[in-house]
Amino acid sequence: MLLDGDEWRATLRGFQSEAWRLETLPQYLVPQEAEELEAFRAGKRVDPHAYSSAYTEDLKRLRGEGKNKGRVHVLTRPLSEYLRFEFSRYYAPHVLAGEDIRILDVTERENPLPDVGDFWMFDRSTVVLMHYEGDGTQISRELYEGDPAPFIEWQRIAVAESVPFLEYAERVTE
Repeated sequence: MLLDGDEWRATLRGFQSEAWRLETLPQYLVPQEAEELEAFRAGKRVDPHAYSSAYTEDLKRLRGEGKNKGRVHVLTRPLSEYLRFEFSRYYAPHVLAGEDIRILDVTERENPLPDVGDFWMFDRSTVVLMHYEGDGTQISRELYEGDPAPFIEWQRIAVAESVPFLEYAERVTE
């Protein structure tokens, strides 16, 4: 079953304790980000300590309710322009607002999740497969109707093998 529009928003907002995402692409082409990406290319940066958006406010609310939102991004260096943008524009302020973002850099090591694609998992029971074109354009979101056990294991591996975003960002300057 494909999730779009209201069904997707309800799934994304309806979790009880945890929403977690695995990201594996060096770029995501999102039309709504085009203007912000151009500003980044022009040298404009956000101050993660002062930045506020509906998303960061929602993260703070979720934390206050005892809910967790997190992700691991599997990547290689050199960082793509999009990853540098994503680190600056999203990850830094989102971590400060309460999202548990981690990085699994597989540049100089074997990828422990070599054939695993992007997905969201909600409450370790509902899995949504995220499908993309090769350039990072989203094709669809598909509700996975099988056993979530492999995804729970992939989450465990991703978290165990990754480092917190802020720690990674301090070490990587490229």
